[in-house]
Amino acid sequence: MDISTFIFVPVVIFMGLVAPIWIVFHYRSKASVVDGLSAGERADLDEMIETANRMAARIETLESILDVESPGWREKQAQV
Repeated sequence: MDISTFIFVPVVIFMGLVAPIWIVFHYRSKASVVDGLSAGERADLDEMIETANRMAARIETLESILDVESPGWREKQAQV
């Protein structure tokens, strides 16, 4: 048996079994990306957006309180 036999057999196995499965899974994953967000993912995203908006409002409130109680707090923060 020569070297071409040792190369031919793995190539045939790869092309017959591995490559088709690889191609199917590749295009299946591409199709799921194109479909966009599922309903559950969209609900999670909306919940995270709402949480971020509430946090932003809280930060603005805290900054306005700090502006009144400690007027120079922003300059102190920049120096640290």
